[in-house]
Amino acid sequence: MTPIIAFGEALVDMLSSRLGDDSGPETFTPYAGGAPANVAVACARLGVPSQFLGMLGDDTFGHFIIRELQHHGVDTQGVVLTQEARTALAFVSRDSAGERTFDFYRPPAADLLYRLEHLPQGVFETPAILHLCSNSLTDPEIADVTLAMAAMAKRAGCLISVDANLRHNLWPGGEAEASLVTQLLDGAELLKLSQEELDYLRADHPAESWLSERLAAGVKVILITDGPNDVVLKGVGIDQRIAPPKVEAVDTTAGGDAFIGGLLAELSAHGINEHWQSDEGFLHRAVDTACRCGAHAVTRPGAYAALPTHKDIEAIRNP
Repeated sequence: MTPIIAFGEALVDMLSSRLGDDSGPETFTPYAGGAPANVAVACARLGVPSQFLGMLGDDTFGHFIIRELQHHGVDTQGVVLTQEARTALAFVSRDSAGERTFDFYRPPAADLLYRLEHLPQGVFETPAILHLCSNSLTDPEIADVTLAMAAMAKRAGCLISVDANLRHNLWPGGEAEASLVTQLLDGAELLKLSQEELDYLRADHPAESWLSERLAAGVKVILITDGPNDVVLKGVGIDQRIAPPKVEAVDTTAGGDAFIGGLLAELSAHGINEHWQSDEGFLHRAVDTACRCGAHAVTRPGAYAALPTHKDIEAIRNP
């Protein structure tokens, strides 16, 4: 299997007890989270060698996250602790359909202090899949680190996976910098974004034109998710739609991360040879598995514990 390396933020999701308009006192339960960390756990729970790279505060929440990552089988040797900043928190409220709103306590936060000198020795010596998200672009210094790491990994023969995963309220001014996010996307071979993210990033460009520009820049496969609606799979000469299973959503916190984790696990098993992106049968099966992973995750609260094993996804079938 090709190992997975996820880099970026790990944080604690403080998940609200309320759903929709529930009355009574609101309480929050801590769950280990953060999109790249979620993906590392998703892959580990599916039996893929998985490593997380990032920085955490040397505090109660930072040690909590490390314990949770290790519990689920993630290699944490590349996690750095610091006393210069705290571990990030996200207070998450949910509506009656399990959809979320976030209040982030970041910046300042420890994950923004990671630098290239913190990379483990020889981390990219063995070909791997490096997974990144746009939340490590929100500060100029961590953005430089993220882009440099992607370039370094690609030169070493790694496959770059990027989930846009836009969280506008993490950015100065309350809006993601579309040009910077697009720069990261164009360095990927595998790209995942939601329909809402596509609409934001393309601005007044026609969707098909914008997607064609990404493929021309070197992206091999693009996946566009849209909640419970069909997933669109795009590539050179490939245009498919895959219907996800219909489930009752409780908490969508880890749905997208479970989806991309399931897809990367399938790619890990298949191998990152030069033909993976043109194997339509493999891609269809991989996206089907990814859809079932996402469907399972949204039926449970929190992130890590909601991510499926092979047994879990076998129990969920697409329509």
